Amino acid sequence: MTTAHRLDWADIQGNILRGYNLPVARHCFYRVANAMLARQLIASLLDEVTTAEDERADGGKWSEGSKPHSTLNIAFTYSGLAALGVPEPALFAFPPEFRVGMRARAKILVDRGTSAPDYWESLWQEEQVHVALLIYAPNQRALGERYDALNERIDRNGGLSLAGIQDAAMRTVDGMMQEHFGFIDGFGNPDVVGAPGKTRPGRGKVMADGTWAPIAAGCFVLGAIDEHGEPSPTPQPSLMFRNGTFMVYRKLHQNVGTFRRFIREEGERLGISPDLLAAKMVGRWFDGTPLELSPDRPDPEIVADPNRNTNFVYADDTQGARCPMGAHIRRANPRDSLGFGGVLVNPRRVIRRGIPYGAYTPPNALGDDNAEHGLIFIAFNASIAQQFEFVQQQWMNYGNDFNQGNDKDPLVGNHIERDKMLIPGDAAAHPKQHTHLCMGLPTFVETRGGDYFFMPSLAGLGVICNAPQRAISMAGAPSAATMSRL
Repeated sequence: MTTAHRLDWADIQGNILRGYNLPVARHCFYRVANAMLARQLIASLLDEVTTAEDERADGGKWSEGSKPHSTLNIAFTYSGLAALGVPEPALFAFPPEFRVGMRARAKILVDRGTSAPDYWESLWQEEQVHVALLIYAPNQRALGERYDALNERIDRNGGLSLAGIQDAAMRTVDGMMQEHFGFIDGFGNPDVVGAPGKTRPGRGKVMADGTWAPIAAGCFVLGAIDEHGEPSPTPQPSLMFRNGTFMVYRKLHQNVGTFRRFIREEGERLGISPDLLAAKMVGRWFDGTPLELSPDRPDPEIVADPNRNTNFVYADDTQGARCPMGAHIRRANPRDSLGFGGVLVNPRRVIRRGIPYGAYTPPNALGDDNAEHGLIFIAFNASIAQQFEFVQQQWMNYGNDFNQGNDKDPLVGNHIERDKMLIPGDAAAHPKQHTHLCMGLPTFVETRGGDYFFMPSLAGLGVICNAPQRAISMAGAPSAATMSRL
């Protein structure tokens, strides 16, 4: 088992082990125009990259509770690493799903119909994106200042050419993020062994005695010990891979009008309120109250208590009477419901760092499906295939593991066939909740593009940009605050 001191926080990029929770973002995507100049630019940015050390709770730059002026992180697609001149032996060491990219994995991801790559935004067609520079800030002014300064350096350097920009911004309710359908979001991220910050009950894995433990860091950080008790892979040159991670980046459009119309009309047909139907589809009420803890009504006290709002299991709700077996949060993190002590679930966990984009629709308005709004879905994992892709295919778009046959996730599943959802009831324990069959689910979420990225450590960035050249031959050292940021 890894411990906190074994994670080199100064080497791991920020926003992975602990979320920034900064309200505005600008994700900048570039093509490599000149490999040598691009490597020089990346080397010049190393001192500015935000790390896990910066956001540590016990001594980092954020330890006194002050947010930074802005943050910066760097990631690469496979084609970007090739364009930068990473040698072929190192390129071939990357897993196949990363090498071919997200477009080629569309069938596995069930990106069909209006979510198929042919309908993606032009930015994500072919191989236009090589490098991602991700900026987060506490306000639009700070975001603009950081972007302007960065853009000036990039223009002066000439190694990268801008391919596209994605702006995003949170809407917060009582300090918590609200996504476009209206749900308070951000509860489900796992606690990680050795990560900065406090652990909370319900965010890791449930143990045999009913207590909770963090997920092994190797599920998210290459080279750390994973849930199988082994180091997650770090091929040669190991310095390039160690302390890095894979980032899944997906732009997801939300059909707000379709969602609001459906819960109103289908709720009326079933004789239940739109809010209850929405809660049954998601597994939480709009305010974030989990159905497992309060199946009859929202409970603000539960939501406000970080020691309660994720502290639940499904062992005593095996038929889904409180939280349906097919509900979104139950499928995304089945907790103890698949048995075998969690070994089928815990290694599949991902860290989500999504942020909404576009204007919000007022809660009393129906909403427009054609409006530009949705979620920038970002996930970090050590294995794209065994974590994100498995969850996306098997748990979001098939239902066998939840005794749901081919029924898809009601919220984010690709409902080309207008799927159904069974909502079990328990009239004896909960008189207002009877069994319902929810019919004709439309597609509420559509993929607009994205790709797979590698987010290296600080040392890995040094290897990629050849700063210093000796890094490849070292293949094992850093620290000392990652060689004083190389």
